[in-house]
Amino acid sequence: MRYNIRGENIEVTPALKEYTEKKISKLERYFDDSVDANVNINLKYYNDKESKIEVTIPMSDLVLRAEEHNEDMYAAIDLVVNKLERQIRKHKTKVNRKSREKGAKLTFTAGVADEIESAVALEEDTLELVRTKRFDLKPMDSEEAILQMNMLGHNFFVFTNSENNATNVVYKRKDGKYGLIEPR
Repeated sequence: MRYNIRGENIEVTPALKEYTEKKISKLERYFDDSVDANVNINLKYYNDKESKIEVTIPMSDLVLRAEEHNEDMYAAIDLVVNKLERQIRKHKTKVNRKSREKGAKLTFTAGVADEIESAVALEEDTLELVRTKRFDLKPMDSEEAILQMNMLGHNFFVFTNSENNATNVVYKRKDGKYGLIEPR
């Protein structure tokens, strides 16, 4: 892997660069062949309180991308590597299913395969649907939907838009503002 590390409102010190490369290079253990990819890493710092890391690893059959916010940049790096590992595990499960019919495009090392299999099995168990809700969609505008969402304490709310009679979703964004999802 080749690393392209950029900093916004933060100086990328040699120690920070070395730590980032060391942690992300651990992802190579999941593959038999060395990964030929340019790893793009953006380190950002906001208002002396919060740091953010964005990592993009474009490969031939897969694009790994994750971002993480944390007060501590080193903790954010650890968290983003965990997210990338989960993405690799999920992709490996898909590859294994397809490889039964065809040849696998990405190969994983045998030593790590058992570790991935047990983690994927555990992760698949957590994807079990445990509850279904049914409710009538009341026609309302987006402002009323936001008020209903906040009153319920949820981070999203499904409603029928009174202006176009379509099913819409309002949601609360990480920055505290609101978003609206509309069908085409």
